[in-house]
Amino acid sequence: MRRSLIAAGMAVLAFPGLALAAEAGAAGGGWIGPFAVIAAGVGMAIASGLCGLGQGRAVAAAVEAMGRQPGAAARIQTALIIGLALIESLAIYVLVVAMILLFVQPIK
Repeated sequence: MRRSLIAAGMAVLAFPGLALAAEAGAAGGGWIGPFAVIAAGVGMAIASGLCGLGQGRAVAAAVEAMGRQPGAAARIQTALIIGLALIESLAIYVLVVAMILLFVQPIK
């Protein structure tokens, strides 16, 4: 195993020109652009849907907990706000990745 890793590393270091000598395809763009759009759309749809479900369940559990223990409502509400912010950050992270997919690999 180690011997093959060393051989692969030596090959990469010995022949860097082969990796850099590749030219762009004459057909223009290829399949990366359309698949990037599809991946961004599907990823954002899944993340948005699951974040909505997670937020709904969190709010339902918090309201139920506040109904059972009204004295602890302030602490439950604080934990709820922090939890909702963390859930929403997932959708924002997916949005950032979708924007990177859309604008780093332009559609051709």
